[in-house]
Amino acid sequence: MPFNHNDHYHPLLLDLLPPGPGIALDVGCGTGRFARRLAATGMAVEAVDVSAAMVEAAAGLGSPGPGKIVYRQADVTTDTLPEAHYDYVSCLASLHHMPFETVAKLRRALVPGGVLVVLGLARPSSPADWARTLAAVPVNALARLVVYAGERLNGGPEDGLKAPVVDDYPTLAEVRRASARLLPGSTVRPLLFWRTLITYREQG
Repeated sequence: MPFNHNDHYHPLLLDLLPPGPGIALDVGCGTGRFARRLAATGMAVEAVDVSAAMVEAAAGLGSPGPGKIVYRQADVTTDTLPEAHYDYVSCLASLHHMPFETVAKLRRALVPGGVLVVLGLARPSSPADWARTLAAVPVNALARLVVYAGERLNGGPEDGLKAPVVDDYPTLAEVRRASARLLPGSTVRPLLFWRTLITYREQG
């Protein structure tokens, strides 16, 4: 597969796991790549996606263990989530498919000390943002070349389901304002490769 900007940040997101095994919710799990990474740490994972095809594909790939993964088709904007239940909630490149206010619901689903991570997309809103966007272009081209070369050496890329694409994102300034309002105490960190990381820890 081509160089994946979301997968590139999996190690960063795993570094934000709270101590000890616990229960994780992966929102917009897609084909389950990050859910499997969570299960490999020992987390019990509930992985949800609105797409039945994605859930079926993810479930068919199994789990590396030792944590168990339960996949289900669900829309977190309308489904009921248990409150104060999850130690870790992840939302990778999926929040822009739903109202930003959904983060308040995800926040309520955290136990005290639980962590919410949102890896999302945002449009530049300052000269520094634009400079970071332009700097990512040559690095991205090099990364794509390296991944392509690796695929050629290993027999070519794997075919897979494609996630839906949305081109209308909030600005980084809008993300900062909304996060401060809905996730007080959260941090918003712009990343290379056109991603933004929101991190929130529930104080209880």
